[in-house]
Amino acid sequence: MNENLFASFATPTMMGLPIVILIIMFPSILFPSSNRLINNRLISIQQWLVQLTSKQMMAIHNNKGQTWTLMLMSLILFIGSTNLLGLLPHSFTPTTQLSMNLGMAIPLWAGTVFLGFRHKMKAALAHFLPQGTPIFLIPMLVVIETISLFIQPVALAVRLTANITAGHLLIHLIGGATLALMDISPSTALITFIILILLTILEFAVAMIQAYVFTLLVSLYLHDNT
Repeated sequence: MNENLFASFATPTMMGLPIVILIIMFPSILFPSSNRLINNRLISIQQWLVQLTSKQMMAIHNNKGQTWTLMLMSLILFIGSTNLLGLLPHSFTPTTQLSMNLGMAIPLWAGTVFLGFRHKMKAALAHFLPQGTPIFLIPMLVVIETISLFIQPVALAVRLTANITAGHLLIHLIGGATLALMDISPSTALITFIILILLTILEFAVAMIQAYVFTLLVSLYLHDNT
């Protein structure tokens, strides 16, 4: 119980060098491409899930928005697989790092905003000042809408970081409590172990849901600007 709660979130190193890049590249191994005419069951299930998700997410987009399909599908697969791999014992979850999540959120958000100002200049500027606004409220609303626009990528990154970090901390705390209670009260330790199993199942769901939410919000930002 004396172990640092945040030790698992420290950047792993090998021979003094960070290996985060290797960890980030590892999930790509889980999605092999097949050159066979008939795929096996695993690849067929992967392709079916990707097609189902892409149809559901890209149905609201026009032709310009649908050009982002490959990027958004790659994003949801990367975040989802990274979150799931982070639930393995003694593993590192890159999505618990706010810097990495900001590195994903800011370029994607900036790309959607750039498209909006490029193709829908009037509509993009109209978001800063709703129709029928009283004259004396115009300066205040412009400032508020500008702040709300620039807060979008921060909210994306903080939401993902907070949810994944909170789940890992709960698993760590309940797991440590279970080990400490085994010698004191086995019956209580059994109850906490059952809670730990249920929480782990919940975290598997949260890992996938957060990947979907992150990508869906980027998709909605894209829809508003195309």
